Amino acid sequence: MKSKISNLLGLASKAGKLISGDDTCKREVLANRVDLVILAEDASNNTIKLFSDKAGYRNIPIRFFGKKDELGQWIGKMPRAVIAIKDKGLSTKLMEYIDLYADSKNFGGD
Repeated sequence: MKSKISNLLGLASKAGKLISGDDTCKREVLANRVDLVILAEDASNNTIKLFSDKAGYRNIPIRFFGKKDELGQWIGKMPRAVIAIKDKGLSTKLMEYIDLYADSKNFGGD
């Protein structure tokens, strides 16, 4: 499941449907131009609070997935604490996969 998610993130990046980095993502969230925010599991408390508040206020879904190093690697960049998806279809599929992955982790699978 993790490989499906990383593949979708790579696809979104190549298609220009993914943005990354705190400042860029914050600007797009504030403009309500993203469909999903993904935060690294090891993001700082300040980053988590900032995006939880800003995205939550705008009803933009948030998911926690991967480590900063992994997120960066999957999209061909340096480590990233936050990425955002600018496509409804990709966002829906990513949320589905991330939720399934989280459920499987909670029950000892992968």
